[in-house]
Amino acid sequence: MEISKGIEIIDLGLKIGSALIIGDLHIGYEEALNKQGVMVPRFQFRDILKRMTAILRKAKPDIVVLNGDIKHEFGTISEQEWRETLKIIDLILKYAKKLVLVRGNHDTILGPIAKKRHVEIVDTYQIDDGMIVVLHGHKEVKLPKNTKTIIIGHDHPAVSLREGPRVEVFKCFLKGEYKKKELIVMPSFNLVTEGSDMTREKSLSPYLKQDLDNFRVYIVSDKVYDFGRLKDIPE
Repeated sequence: MEISKGIEIIDLGLKIGSALIIGDLHIGYEEALNKQGVMVPRFQFRDILKRMTAILRKAKPDIVVLNGDIKHEFGTISEQEWRETLKIIDLILKYAKKLVLVRGNHDTILGPIAKKRHVEIVDTYQIDDGMIVVLHGHKEVKLPKNTKTIIIGHDHPAVSLREGPRVEVFKCFLKGEYKKKELIVMPSFNLVTEGSDMTREKSLSPYLKQDLDNFRVYIVSDKVYDFGRLKDIPE
């Protein structure tokens, strides 16, 4: 589904020309939960590889941009993060010519992993000479004067839908505006949790510290569904 002119949703990724954008993998999240006494089955990474492979095959990108929070731990690199991040990088480079990592707030110690595969780490990634800027979204950054579209992650948007007594949470993309620029918010690629319910929970990103009622919601399920405005989704 085309979310904006030249910007297509492919499952949990965004295809823009020859580039594929994927956000918030949070590799190592299961291990972090297990350390806290929350036992999570170790199935997520297998499913991530399978799902990402399907997206890469469909998108056929020349370049892949991982938009922040590639790993989960803040102040260290766990064994799981080392092993699985390298596997993700190797998988992507089987299908794309280049990989760029956009630094997120969880990526304080990402450098050693990136260096091992000679992968570039940046704070922002520009497409079409700055007309489109990809950034994680945990802090505001200075944008080129000609920027028309900002793409962020960070908030892991999702929405809850009720059918009778059953409530199901779905990952979603959001599209709205920020200071007269188009703003697209990507869901998390982490498969342990669906994300933050945008109809109930407070936003974290400074780009979302605004009224989100008129943001458009695109739910990702068996396919992508345009669910209209956020304010029209029933509680």
